[in-house]
Amino acid sequence: MPQPSKRAAARTGDLRDAFRATRALSEALVAPLSEADATIQSMPDASPAKWHLAHTTWFWETFLLRDHRANYRLWREDWPYLFNSYYEGEGERIARDRRGMLSRPALDEIVAWRRHVSEAMEPLLDRPELAALIELGIAHEQQHQELLLTDIKHALFQNPLGPAMWHATPARATQQPEESWYEHPGGIALIGHDGGGFAFDNEGPRHRVLLEPFALAGRLVTNAEWQAFIDDGGYRAASLWLSDGWAWVQSEGITAPLYWRDGESFTHSGWQARDPNAPVSHLSYFEVDAFATWAGARLPTEFEWEAIAQGHDPEAGNQLDDASPPLPIGGTELFGDCWQFTRSAYLPYPRFRAADGAVGEYNGKFMSGQVVLKGASCATVRGQSRACYRNFFYPHQRWQFTGLRLAKDL
Repeated sequence: MPQPSKRAAARTGDLRDAFRATRALSEALVAPLSEADATIQSMPDASPAKWHLAHTTWFWETFLLRDHRANYRLWREDWPYLFNSYYEGEGERIARDRRGMLSRPALDEIVAWRRHVSEAMEPLLDRPELAALIELGIAHEQQHQELLLTDIKHALFQNPLGPAMWHATPARATQQPEESWYEHPGGIALIGHDGGGFAFDNEGPRHRVLLEPFALAGRLVTNAEWQAFIDDGGYRAASLWLSDGWAWVQSEGITAPLYWRDGESFTHSGWQARDPNAPVSHLSYFEVDAFATWAGARLPTEFEWEAIAQGHDPEAGNQLDDASPPLPIGGTELFGDCWQFTRSAYLPYPRFRAADGAVGEYNGKFMSGQVVLKGASCATVRGQSRACYRNFFYPHQRWQFTGLRLAKDL
């Protein structure tokens, strides 16, 4: 678990503002949804929107109010079973793939609980010794805001009518810059969180890695470039694919990125004409690896990506600022638009040790079989990411805003 930083301890006013803003944004994101929209679950990897609202509230009630607010009583004694996610230390819970069966409690009941918990949290926001847990709770809810957006997009996509969550015309991308590269001479690089400000436990400890000379592309791969890959038979050429990836393509009948159909892409504003200049998104690791091979390049390691990113502003680029439709539009910033696959396995850093207690289950127990992604997406709350941030997914998953930035050896 992160330790309280001097900044967090000294600026509890900022922490209070961040807590309030985060809680308000979660509710604003579900405002366009009906009760039915907020209840459906389209696949086991996704959760209903109202479950996200409830789970993030359970987190505050379980790890802050229950243990640190005298005489606090749970809103409902039976709700932790419904809204615990994967914390074995917190007991039994409903199966993940059954969350969509929770027609009760209703959305308005969950919103009432949220507001009760937010009000109960107010006295704790001034306590410096709780700053680390509060920062973790804010970051946790911000992660679920992104999941809420990507999960509801997948759910609405199942509807043949292609319903819009927001009736807004998405912004169009501008012509992307010509190919350019960030070159790195190689050598010893310091990787991981430096101890200043908040970070998740999986971002440290800081350690040294040896890099060979390499270059990282100056922009993300676009829809037009991906279409060229398709037109050249990219999904039909076994020689481009990893063995597991080719088996996945064959068994699932994959012929294009998720949410593509003839000339269109499904968005939070329904079906829209696909912008050829926008970054391609909703790709699996298998797909981006095959594209990199086809392009005569490769994916960067997470260490290469971070070594370049240390000189860039993590709050730049196309990221989420309010409750509006997220959509990749492109640019030259290293952060934003799409999470970028690396070729690095999600594994612990040297000297990593998970925190004691249930909160220590947050990241460490998932360090197996997954791939690291870096950067931020158009659905990532601005200010959440940083150069050392490590997102992670299984190789076949692609319902997130996932894309790619190429790398090459020098």
